[in-house]
Amino acid sequence: MTLFRLGYVAMSMELKNSSPSQTMTYAQFEKIANHEGAKRKLERIAQSNLKNCLRLLKHNAAHDIRFFRFSSRIIPLANHEALEEWDFMAPLTSQLNEIGEFVSRNNMRTGFHPDHFVLLNSPKKEILKASLQNLQLHYDLLKKMGNGTKHKCVIHVGGSYKNKEIALERFVEHWAFVPRHIQEMIILENDDKTFNLQNTLYLCEKLNIPCVFDYHHHLANHDEANWVDYWPRIVSTWESSPLPVKMHISSPRSQEQFRAHNDFIDLEMFLRFLREVNGTVPQVDCMIEAKQKDRALFRLVKEIGEREDVTLIDHASFKIS
Repeated sequence: MTLFRLGYVAMSMELKNSSPSQTMTYAQFEKIANHEGAKRKLERIAQSNLKNCLRLLKHNAAHDIRFFRFSSRIIPLANHEALEEWDFMAPLTSQLNEIGEFVSRNNMRTGFHPDHFVLLNSPKKEILKASLQNLQLHYDLLKKMGNGTKHKCVIHVGGSYKNKEIALERFVEHWAFVPRHIQEMIILENDDKTFNLQNTLYLCEKLNIPCVFDYHHHLANHDEANWVDYWPRIVSTWESSPLPVKMHISSPRSQEQFRAHNDFIDLEMFLRFLREVNGTVPQVDCMIEAKQKDRALFRLVKEIGEREDVTLIDHASFKIS
């Protein structure tokens, strides 16, 4: 039997006043006459975000949740072109170290999923440059945490730019410009509109990148393909990774808004996935992408625990018979 471990994304609906994504816009920054003072304010916001990251991790540990995605908005205005001389990492190092020590001590799997503007296959050089800067920021955060950087950052293939085949090949071409340490950090996810599972697997197999299977995205964008037929290939992309296979689970808001994420997880939909992969690998880490975050995880565990064919290992992992 496979061990299935649940995680959630970035923020808690149960832990009050714990946002790790507090921010300041550049317009707000400019209104502060003393720019050095404004930078110190940015640092205080980032420090508050990291304090809340640690609170979230402690909340997770109390509920046996050892799989978590950090917010990518921890440091407001990081890499902004007008703040290139700002050394934002120095005042955050001790907190990042503390987070990393907690993650290590509690045997957690953590990572990032940068926003959609990270586009490695963009035909515009400035967008590629900005994407690499953004990925470097994520690498630096992971490095300071000290829990390893390999296969910790999920991205999508990018845009189609009116020709999906050329866009795929441009990803391959641009991959040569991606520094090796960032290459090793990246894992690729199939999306819900453009690059389906087959497209993503093509790149993953060609470039030796682990494939994160998003079940909901596949149902929305699949070209009639049966994902089960591709599961062995998905698993094989993880053979060189120190981490277990990872997938994303969410449920449609409605049939009319199929791509939009629901507040919670449809148990029957999730079980269809679980039954197909059970026993194929020792472990699958399932990232819940639901609007209700940890509340969705708690409800899902409660529903799963009521089934006779499920054995709960703890409050966030289980096996099915």
